[in-house]
Amino acid sequence: MMETFDENDIEYQKAKRQVERLRSFYAHLFVYVVVNLMIVYYNYTHLKPGESYFQFKNFFTATFWGIGLLAHAAVVLLSKNGYLQRWEEKKIRELMEKDHSEKL
Repeated sequence: MMETFDENDIEYQKAKRQVERLRSFYAHLFVYVVVNLMIVYYNYTHLKPGESYFQFKNFFTATFWGIGLLAHAAVVLLSKNGYLQRWEEKKIRELMEKDHSEKL
């Protein structure tokens, strides 16, 4: 029997948000791999005779996009262990207190 979940349940919402983050990361990873494979193929087929593939220009996109991909992975992993959630809750409380004190 399949268990049903209440969509208003906080734990359900947290799990759903984590799944969305994971799905977004996997899509990003897939696009990164596909695009970089196409770039490798293009660069390889356009080498001059005797030219080495191992030049910085051939790794520029993979390197800098890879840094962005690592940052995306870090966000997904940090959200999994609750760090981002605790930060979000702290920031919400902070902004609510600031807003409340400004109204006084």
